[in-house]
Amino acid sequence: MKNGKYEVKLFNKIAAVGTDRFDKSAVEYGEDVVAPDAILVRSAKLNDMELNPELLCIGRAGIGVNNIPIDRCSEAGVVVFNTPGANANAVKELAVCALLLASRRISDGIEWAKTLRGTEGVAAAVEKGKSAFVGPELRGKSLGVIGLGNIGAVIANIAYRLGMEVTGVDPYLTVENAWVLNRLIRRAPGYKDVFETSDYITLHVPLTDETRHMINAETISGMKDGVRIVNLSRGELVDDDAMAAALESGKVAAYVTDFPNEKTLEMKNTVCMPHLGASTPESEDNCAVMAVDEVQNYLTTGTVRNSVNLPNIDMPFETARRVVVIHRNVPNMVGLISTSFAEAGVNIEHMANRSKKDYAVTIADVDAEVDEAVLAKIRAGRDILRVRLIAR
Repeated sequence: MKNGKYEVKLFNKIAAVGTDRFDKSAVEYGEDVVAPDAILVRSAKLNDMELNPELLCIGRAGIGVNNIPIDRCSEAGVVVFNTPGANANAVKELAVCALLLASRRISDGIEWAKTLRGTEGVAAAVEKGKSAFVGPELRGKSLGVIGLGNIGAVIANIAYRLGMEVTGVDPYLTVENAWVLNRLIRRAPGYKDVFETSDYITLHVPLTDETRHMINAETISGMKDGVRIVNLSRGELVDDDAMAAALESGKVAAYVTDFPNEKTLEMKNTVCMPHLGASTPESEDNCAVMAVDEVQNYLTTGTVRNSVNLPNIDMPFETARRVVVIHRNVPNMVGLISTSFAEAGVNIEHMANRSKKDYAVTIADVDAEVDEAVLAKIRAGRDILRVRLIAR
């Protein structure tokens, strides 16, 4: 903090509709902050960045967090937020476009039409040449949706309304997203079932060790001949070498990706879009607003919402002081915290504890002054990662 205000470093241009939501009496922000309490980032690579001791949280204005050192943040007690759903509409609209691009050879036809500039008889040439760009309709075809989150679930519903037979798969399907799905959309037990039965496949999953190169030579071999694949999630979900070979042989009829690289740009029957998934002013505004709210709420109240590395935790802040403890998810952490307060004669008015895999967060609200010695005793605990006092 500087002059009693939290300092937030901006690593990319964050939409003003978001940063304007900062309480200027409590927060200062800018690109020149040296020792930030928080970071707001879009695409800047932070993987090799040194985490300064003051850093409390990182807000990613977007969904993917591959540009953030999640493991190091967790061990340092730094909360990492993302903005699920904020760009869902933008990606949803582009996904519909991508399905059509995969099917109708629209982009090839457009590029061919440009070659007719300056020639005579363009209309006649178009009528003669258009048969080279014939492609099938979506209606009546089968679509496999890999990942039924904020985007995948909506795409499944839209495709169904377009007349497609839709099958989805998601081993981590939430109750909220399950409610969104049309009841006539079939849920497959695993990826293999989707690969074997789909004319079209669209990917809507995060990049993890489990999903990296999930589209590879083996999985492609189990797909229908002439399958069409759309990838608007992460380039690394697809093994480029396997995809190139499948396109060359005709096993895959078309591939639409939002992640061009040296290999995809040379592939046959491939449409490469320049990472346009969330590139709308509305999406950038939505992501900025959500990221700012998440960061500001954590800085000022300790509330955690939409964290990728720590559990969500929210408790009404009704006392003068709040202690937020980030620790490993091991036995006796709550006992250590409550005992430390009790031995100092400090009564805990309210307390909450939440865990997520290897990590947990405990919030304790008190009315009395909290001596630094109490905080130091908690910090000394073997599995304590971060202790902070928020006073109002």
